[in-house]
Amino acid sequence: MVVNTEIAGIAMGDAHPVRIMGAINLSSESFYKGSVTGPEHVIATAKRMVTEGADLLDVGARSTWPLADKITKEEERRRLILALELLVDNVNVPISVDTQFADLARESLELGAHIINDVSGLTTDPAMVEVASEFGCPIVVMASENIPGDPLGMDAVMRSLDGIIRKSEDAGISPDKIIIDPSIGKWLPEKAPMYDFETLDQLERLKVFQKPVLVAISRKSFIGDLLNKPATERLMGSIAATAIAVYKGAHIIRTHDVADTADAVRVAEAIRGRNVSAEYSGYSIEALDVVNTEDAPGYFARIGVTGTGARVMKDKTVLRVLRINNVTTTEALIIKQEALSRGCDAALPRDAVSHETENTDLIVMGTELQLKRLASKLDGQARNLPIISGLIISTLQRFRDTDYRYG
Repeated sequence: MVVNTEIAGIAMGDAHPVRIMGAINLSSESFYKGSVTGPEHVIATAKRMVTEGADLLDVGARSTWPLADKITKEEERRRLILALELLVDNVNVPISVDTQFADLARESLELGAHIINDVSGLTTDPAMVEVASEFGCPIVVMASENIPGDPLGMDAVMRSLDGIIRKSEDAGISPDKIIIDPSIGKWLPEKAPMYDFETLDQLERLKVFQKPVLVAISRKSFIGDLLNKPATERLMGSIAATAIAVYKGAHIIRTHDVADTADAVRVAEAIRGRNVSAEYSGYSIEALDVVNTEDAPGYFARIGVTGTGARVMKDKTVLRVLRINNVTTTEALIIKQEALSRGCDAALPRDAVSHETENTDLIVMGTELQLKRLASKLDGQARNLPIISGLIISTLQRFRDTDYRYG
């Protein structure tokens, strides 16, 4: 579904350019020392980022790196307020404040900040949701359940964001003021790189929420773990991941490296193209990008389909095309016959249909529900068809096997 909204005066969504959020890091405890900005350089850094293409600025004074030395809230306040006092009247782009504490968010908004960026997804300070509702400001909420960034895998990210969105909207935050962040990065020790690979590869799943998607990739540890490089040497890895995030549907990219990132964003969004839709005389049609059947009930719910109906229909929403190799011609013909009787189909070469070859390959196509029913039928057949049945089921399961695909 198409995202089209306005955040702090900036149009955002599928029909608008991907926006760049320049990260101004005031925390000397951060893992990437090259990103740290001292108070004497805040204005110069901000103006440089805007010149390089930043549409927004995100100011943070507390490192969210799990291994960083901890600081007091008072120290965070001192750094944050000093920077905001310098920035508010010296830059002409919206300012986001990166904090997990409601009182700091309130003070920042009163000073002139426009957006709250809460990496705890409203879990650290319950009063944060009240501040966002009271000020009517946009808020970035990161996928979190108990502590910042703790969901492991895209299914957990989806469940977490679904709960946070419901909580936010129930508390009075306007639906068009919510920005979602899928929590890229090693937020806890057990979060292996494969979880970030999966999230980026399946980022289009977030479209079901109809919210702007913010992705923060800049020089994070999953890149370092893969390339075995320190933060100072992860720019090219960040650029590659950023391009994929944009191609998969990100609307905002948060980065320390604005100029290089902006180039990657522009190229990736040009290649991505636009969402497929058509309109005429008050009618419209849009193509939905459902890649995981577990997301389908979310799409159904948004048009009022009952929960029971959604559960019945969800396995019909994703088409799979499978090539089955080296079966006998007789087995191939049985598979095609059983496929057709279950609403799917199979493509065979002509010499297999005419029994002019002993073994053949075939291509089977159908929804996940149809293919599961086909596998169930083949499991009770003779020859080696029960083996083919097991392979079909294994293949379908591996679409959702994080360790198999990304580990």
